Amino acid sequence: MNPVYYLYLAALLFTIGAAGVLVRKNAIIVFMCVELMLNACNLAFVTFSRLHGNLDGQIIAFFTMVVAAAEVVVGLAIIVTFFRSRHSASVDDADLMKL
Repeated sequence: MNPVYYLYLAALLFTIGAAGVLVRKNAIIVFMCVELMLNACNLAFVTFSRLHGNLDGQIIAFFTMVVAAAEVVVGLAIIVTFFRSRHSASVDDADLMKL
């Protein structure tokens, strides 16, 4: 299969994730869209790695997945704490956390 198709898929996934971050107001949906964008970047890294015949892109994708897993733990803890205190997961209410 042509590697260009994988890059097109990565660009499409990244665009969907970016649109979700910009349009949605629910923090969990925004969080999932950020994860979709990270996965699109991982797909591009692995595609370029296969295209050039080295492992650099795959190693970067692995470290990106490790950082994304840590982000999930911290981000979901913040969202759950915010939901327990405000009974809302709206991004618009996030500015009330500084009170």
